[in-house]
Amino acid sequence: MREYRYQVDAEGRIFHDRSEVLDPLTLRFFLRAMTHTSEGRWLVVCQGERNWFEPDGTPFVVQRVRPVLRDGTLDGLELGLAGDHREPLDPATLESEGGRLYCRVRRGAFAARFGRLALQQLGAHLRDEDGQPVLILGGRRHPIPERERTPELT
Repeated sequence: MREYRYQVDAEGRIFHDRSEVLDPLTLRFFLRAMTHTSEGRWLVVCQGERNWFEPDGTPFVVQRVRPVLRDGTLDGLELGLAGDHREPLDPATLESEGGRLYCRVRRGAFAARFGRLALQQLGAHLRDEDGQPVLILGGRRHPIPERERTPELT
């Protein structure tokens, strides 16, 4: 079985042999097929080939945040990951850890870290209430708890 190695940088860009993978279909496939092995490694199997990923914490990085409007009113936020993979933000899954912001993706299966641009876009919806970050969406408050540091985010 052939094996390939990929690196995922802090902004969610994927590299193979120091060249960035840019094809949106390939990137979306990787994110949709990604598994976390019992040994703590990240793997995508494709046509009998093993594709190993070495991320900076997690291979899932929110690169952009887009508003979701309903009847002209902000109803939620949509997450944009590599390859323009999109899914809705579930505010109940937001957590901070060591100054970084995370949420759950792929139906809650994995933690995704917010990249720099996504944090800037999210900033308009964040408030500090007595030292705790709170996301405000559609008039609803979503406190963001701090979680204990973990060696591997899954």
